[in-house]
Amino acid sequence: MDDMDLLIDLHGSALRQGPGSEADTLRAIDLSGLSDKRNLKIADIGCGAGASTLTLARTLDADIVAVDFLPAFLARLEERAAAQGLSQRITTREASMDALAFAPASLDAVWSEGAIYNMGFENGIKSWRPFLKPGGILAVSELTWLTSDRPAELTEHWTREYAEVAPASKKMAQLEAHGYVPVGYFPLPRSSWLDTYYRPMQERFGDFLARHGNAAQAQSIVDAERHEIALYERYSDFVSYGFYIARKLAD
Repeated sequence: MDDMDLLIDLHGSALRQGPGSEADTLRAIDLSGLSDKRNLKIADIGCGAGASTLTLARTLDADIVAVDFLPAFLARLEERAAAQGLSQRITTREASMDALAFAPASLDAVWSEGAIYNMGFENGIKSWRPFLKPGGILAVSELTWLTSDRPAELTEHWTREYAEVAPASKKMAQLEAHGYVPVGYFPLPRSSWLDTYYRPMQERFGDFLARHGNAAQAQSIVDAERHEIALYERYSDFVSYGFYIARKLAD
């Protein structure tokens, strides 16, 4: 079993595969202005097991295409949607976020929580813009520095893991440079890392290691996650996910 299979096994049963909460999604919806609109077409890109997808489906008058490249996550989303009576509003699509097949100007909103880093923030906002109608909404959460100065240990870790980590001011400038007008921003609170992501993950470590016979490869994954959690607990004043909401300008 390779590292990707192990990571899927560790995270696949979780409600969330990254920091965030229903309250964060609802706040972004409020800032987006989508609540007042009808018959929306939305793509939730890198949806994982669908925490944000389900909130969008419950809250908005929308048909949602939930996109992920991992069929195990999409299957979990389909189970949850059926259990909540939302299957008719959600269509799953197995695809890579850098090879999407949406028609130009066909979407009212592109949503992506904690996933755009897989193709890079700037590349993502450029690549997804053509799918949006003029005036369409982009809503993404992205790893963001909260301060201009940070502990070296934290900077070294996150620049190694994700070279595009940057302050919100840089992300806003990138949005403006690529044909969007920012309409809202907020950093995710500490609870959106600890209560809904890290603590549930920690509770899965024991069973995960037992399933894999405490193999060195599985232990290495747990050790890396524990290191990241410890860094966040020490330095949460300096880094978070920022939620960026922007509107597409007409070409």
